Amino acid sequence: MTTPLGLGAFPFPRTLGVLAASVLSFSVNAATLTRDNGAAVGDNQNSQTAGATGPVLLQDIQLIQKLQRFDRERIPERVVHARGTGAHGTFTVTDDLSDLTKAKVFAGGQNTPVFVRFSAVVHGNHSPETLRDPRGFATKFYTADGNWDLVGNNFPTFFIRDAIKFPDMVHAFKPDPRTNLDDDSRRFDFFSHVPEATRTLTELYSNSGTPASYREMDGNGVHAYKLVNAKGDVHYVKFHWKSLQGIKNLDPKEVTGVQGQDYSHMTNDLVSHINKGDFPKWDLYIQVLNPQDLSKFDFDPLDATKIWPGIAERKVGQMVLNRNPANVFQETEQVAMAPANLVPGIEPSEDRLLQGRVFSYADTQLYRLGANALQLPINAPKVAVNNGNQDGAMNIGASSTGVNYQPSRLLSREEPQTARYSQSALSGSTQQVKIQREQNFKQAGDLYRSFNPKERQDLIDSFGGSLATTDDESKHIILSFLYKADPEYGTGVAKVAKGDLARVKALAAKLVD
Repeated sequence: MTTPLGLGAFPFPRTLGVLAASVLSFSVNAATLTRDNGAAVGDNQNSQTAGATGPVLLQDIQLIQKLQRFDRERIPERVVHARGTGAHGTFTVTDDLSDLTKAKVFAGGQNTPVFVRFSAVVHGNHSPETLRDPRGFATKFYTADGNWDLVGNNFPTFFIRDAIKFPDMVHAFKPDPRTNLDDDSRRFDFFSHVPEATRTLTELYSNSGTPASYREMDGNGVHAYKLVNAKGDVHYVKFHWKSLQGIKNLDPKEVTGVQGQDYSHMTNDLVSHINKGDFPKWDLYIQVLNPQDLSKFDFDPLDATKIWPGIAERKVGQMVLNRNPANVFQETEQVAMAPANLVPGIEPSEDRLLQGRVFSYADTQLYRLGANALQLPINAPKVAVNNGNQDGAMNIGASSTGVNYQPSRLLSREEPQTARYSQSALSGSTQQVKIQREQNFKQAGDLYRSFNPKERQDLIDSFGGSLATTDDESKHIILSFLYKADPEYGTGVAKVAKGDLARVKALAAKLVD
């Protein structure tokens, strides 16, 4: 009899070996998805929400456990965004946003120090910067209200809309755990089940997936956030950084040439331009929606896989990066960016992906850097910190009070009404279902049609070349997504990937946008 998983080769005592073989045999044959405690998972596709449009619930054990386990997969390198470059600078407001928010960072004429960390997303700390990847664009604002982190990417959309799928998505992008080799077929196996990724995959396989430099790319907050003004009025916004250096990407032939000469071309470019006084600049723009407008779209505007087409942009201010780090490890590697670092007047929306990131990113930094990560100089706010948090590894604070609790008459720590969150009306029961307005393909087609003929062909060649290596079923499902987005797009990629166009058309005919 063959021992499951070759256990006979291990020097277990006989009884332990039988027990281990029994357990592993069960694990291999079991069909039920479980949590770490063995309990079955009823829904691994959708987070629990308070009603159809409400926020995600903390009681969602599967979501929390997946994110906690995922956040702890690497030490000390970041699981994602490991390959990074940072720079200091300033952000100056040119348009007072007091009508929209009480956050001082957006008061007229306000000048705020910032630290920006650019990064690749999937690849490791010493990977070539020419590799196809989204690029992180994370900005820490050291504001008069405390630190605010705007953590985004160069793409305006993301691959998934629910944080419960984030660990799965990154696992699919990472190398095969058996060989540590990249494998496109694993990615497309995953994304063949995720039609909402079609637009962002189009961005990835376009030349935007291989930027020429960090200076010559835009940045996006990706998610919708809430701005709250002094009267308590709420508006939904999206943030966009527009490069004043213009946009420049590498086409597939240029990638090969650049990588052969410099695998750190993006870092070298940023460091050298700042060193010679050619400081890169970005203008910050926002798009604004009234809460009552959310229901007027034929897709969910809080879905992170969507842009807001047709919504006017309002220029807010300008950021200039003018100083390189004095020590890359102490600053770029130890900077702890997290969407949870918010200030009064800026709040998370009900975007399901953002709701998970508010927990996950801060939790990751606590794991990487320790409980006192925010005491490090690069992370410390410019305003006083005053709470009862204490002890933990590497605590460099100088607390001298005996009052490490609140409330107290001995040492008052007030809770200003102005710092309270806005109130949101909720309806319905807890649930785990998809969002109601998906529209998975239209914006991907719009993006494809916005490219010029050369950009379209580069996209078709890059996407088709990667897709050609995947399994037959996943390949044709992905091709049907592209064909549904735009027939020319799907036909072109199908030709390069050697797909059956008739089969692609038949699958696409069954899709609903």
